[in-house]
Amino acid sequence: MSEQQEIQQQDEQRAVRRMPDPLALIVGLVSLGIAGSGFLGRAPDLSAFDARWLLAGGAVVLGLVLLVASVRKR
Repeated sequence: MSEQQEIQQQDEQRAVRRMPDPLALIVGLVSLGIAGSGFLGRAPDLSAFDARWLLAGGAVVLGLVLLVASVRKR
């Protein structure tokens, strides 16, 4: 087997072991849930939901991601 074929085979093996993007998976599942509830005609009651908590939670998550990224070795 030539060296180029070995490199190509290693690249294919790496591509097979890839994990799905967790953020995209979560957003996709939430979207499916919202679409399913809309299709069934059962809209969730969001009157008690305050969007400021979502903004605050996003800021905390972003801060943690930036902190981990700054500490991680390159």
